[in-house]
Amino acid sequence: MRIATFLVWFIALMTYLPLVTQAENPRIKVLLLTGQADLPYHVWQETTASIRKILESSERFDVRVTEEPRGLTSAALAEYDVLVLNYNGPRWPPQTEAAIEKFVKDGGGFVAVHQAIYGAFFGQVHRNGRWEAGPSESGWASFTQMIGANWAPDDIGHARRTVFSVEWKDPGHPLNADLPPSFMANDELYHKINLLPSAEVLAEGESPLHLGGTGRKEPLIWTNQFGKGRVLFSPLGHDALAWHEPGMKNLLLRGTEWAATGQVSIEPVTRGHAKNAESKVKLLVVTGGHGYPSSFYAMLDSLNFVEWTHATSHAEAFRQPIEDRFDALLLHDMYDSTTEQTRNRLQAFVESGKGVLSLHHAIVDYTDWPWWYKEVTGGKYFVKPMDGHPASHYREDEEFLVSRAKDKQNHPILKGIGPLWVYDELYRDMYHSPNIEVLMETSHPENDRPVVYIGPHPGARVVYIQLGHSDDTMNNPGFRKLVANTVKWISRKTN
Repeated sequence: MRIATFLVWFIALMTYLPLVTQAENPRIKVLLLTGQADLPYHVWQETTASIRKILESSERFDVRVTEEPRGLTSAALAEYDVLVLNYNGPRWPPQTEAAIEKFVKDGGGFVAVHQAIYGAFFGQVHRNGRWEAGPSESGWASFTQMIGANWAPDDIGHARRTVFSVEWKDPGHPLNADLPPSFMANDELYHKINLLPSAEVLAEGESPLHLGGTGRKEPLIWTNQFGKGRVLFSPLGHDALAWHEPGMKNLLLRGTEWAATGQVSIEPVTRGHAKNAESKVKLLVVTGGHGYPSSFYAMLDSLNFVEWTHATSHAEAFRQPIEDRFDALLLHDMYDSTTEQTRNRLQAFVESGKGVLSLHHAIVDYTDWPWWYKEVTGGKYFVKPMDGHPASHYREDEEFLVSRAKDKQNHPILKGIGPLWVYDELYRDMYHSPNIEVLMETSHPENDRPVVYIGPHPGARVVYIQLGHSDDTMNNPGFRKLVANTVKWISRKTN
């Protein structure tokens, strides 16, 4: 009888405790304001999707999106804790702007990013490809006071997009109290923004003079108080590629929580997949020298058995030995020449028996290093004639069929892979080693027959996949499975 009574009590307690926890730390209600951008410079659909995905990746937030904020009222906003603004478009009706002002002044949080630092809210008009001052008193005066900043039309600009370091200034602020002192951004670095005296700069970055910047440190993250409301602004966040970086995810997640509550409980985001990291394939991804669709990152994230690290240059990738830190290497770079350090690092990695996946335009790599394309990858695209080999050719955005080569259906890389009808780039007149093992091929007259093949190196597992040019390919389930199978094989997870 006592045991039965105890069990009833215990079950009741276990049912009650989660409710107590939820009540003590309820989800923060977020309203994401979007629906307009200054096309073609910004694509709000892309960045809104990224922002929403990041916020929803944390169980801390309940996110709603409105693409038509013009009808918002104080009553509609009352159920939210924080507003996130990803918008650059016409001003809203007076009642909507007044409702947002009241929301923040009464203690609601407000977060705004990137394109929200200029435009109609500041009384500016777009003429002849640039922003100009509009009629006097045509802007939303309280918006400048709310975000603690404005940007004179003659000062609007940024250095050419690059990868740069964002340095935290105040190590004691809740947003970055337990973060590293800096993070890397792949973004536009806006310059000459005018901050109001009420703004508190949390982070800044040096605008590179050689890329058209000011050569000075520019504010990149700041806070402001508007009535009782906490406001966070960052001119970072140009596109999905920018939002992919862990530092940007920390900025959004922790900044939104701080704006809503004044505190931060969200654990820092780090590169790769943290769960079960010890059992995951450690993959070094190297890019640089050529562009690629932002869906490349979504494709990498779909590899749930992988913990991947991104290096955007050879200097970053090969500054130290990699064979003891990574199981496999994915090259999506395009560099014609190599340094001695790059050659040494790559040769040591290959000769240690590790795996390499060379993807799409990486077939152009390392013209000055014949050992690589003759004995490792087994293929080379020649941009111009060289050593008796003619120049190779390409044609973008073509549909074509890629099929399994004869008698290769049982290879682990092709498990579950049928014919692929792709929208990608054709390559013709390339060098191919006679010792490659072709796994997939095409009969298209403007493409060489091999499309997927194993390189000739006797000790390492090296694979080249020609596909990977388009957003369509990166999102193709067949292509993603092909990459997943390849990474498993080159890292020796399959035989």
